[in-house]
Amino acid sequence: MMRFDAGLLARDAEGLFWMARYMERVENLARLIDVTQSFESPGYETDAWFGLIRINADEENFAARGFVPDATHVKRFYLLDKGNPTSVPSNLEDARTSARTLRPLMSTEMWRQINVFHRFVGNIVPADLEGDALSRLCTRLKDGVQAHTGITEGTLYRDQGWYFYELGRLLERADQTTRMLDIKYTAMLPRDGEAKRVAELTQWNAVLRAAAAYHAFRRRVRASFSAEDVVHFLLRDPSSPRSALLCVRRAESHLDDLRRIYGLARADEAMEVAEYLRELLVEKPLSHILATGLHDYLDIVQIHIQKLAAAIGRAFFRDWRPADPLVVDQSQSQSQSQSQSQGQGQGPAEALA
Repeated sequence: MMRFDAGLLARDAEGLFWMARYMERVENLARLIDVTQSFESPGYETDAWFGLIRINADEENFAARGFVPDATHVKRFYLLDKGNPTSVPSNLEDARTSARTLRPLMSTEMWRQINVFHRFVGNIVPADLEGDALSRLCTRLKDGVQAHTGITEGTLYRDQGWYFYELGRLLERADQTTRMLDIKYTAMLPRDGEAKRVAELTQWNAVLRAAAAYHAFRRRVRASFSAEDVVHFLLRDPSSPRSALLCVRRAESHLDDLRRIYGLARADEAMEVAEYLRELLVEKPLSHILATGLHDYLDIVQIHIQKLAAAIGRAFFRDWRPADPLVVDQSQSQSQSQSQSQGQGQGPAEALA
């Protein structure tokens, strides 16, 4: 049955959508940094750390800001550099800016927690990036985002705003999972039997831990697992919180609720894109995808995740303009390392209902 409660302003829907994405990026960066430090191979440290730059398509930005591809500079780029729009401080600043505009919709607990977390991140110093201190810092960052998620789950009112917050979080998770899998899989393609053994025993574990999926994966998959098992779990497992398929299915369900419960007919285009994306994730056997090229397949998946975000933006947000550095510009090459360009547009208020 359709509900006739107060309409949500387009700018508030957009703010909730992006606040969720920014917070999700903070946790994802913390996981990747922590795992990279724990699993970097002797002699290959530079490759391991530069993998983080490639995941975020930050090669040009990283070089332009005067950094060199070593562990120290990559850590500073993502944990200290407020001028880097993909860094932890920048993402949290953007999340807090969105939260400020959303103050009437948020609980006191949500607002207080994001401010405390913002102050903590603003006080990170270079000494926090070394040795065991870095692992403790990453844990604090992950805990901070998880506290935000838990408080939001427990206090945010379940109206249209909740759905837009969830859509942002789900799309960001799906996007980050495919990016991480793409870069890590390409870097770990085994060249011989020994390289294959090392990759399966060490680096695949790192990939699973970066996706917060290691223990769940070990519950579901036999001890002697394959690359195909890991790829299937991260892309298609129906129960893993960060699997691309679960995120897309839930996003599709939320869009249907917005259309059915709140009468937002403009959800139709986004639902069509979500349906196509879901079918894209399951239609072909993974053995065929791995044999013909996982990178090209994941490029297509990533582009359609961004098409879904754009369809949501066009339908519900005012003055949607491509401006976010982590979103693929579809007018350019479909390469993972292409420039990123889609984001949060600002415009006058408009009711969605």
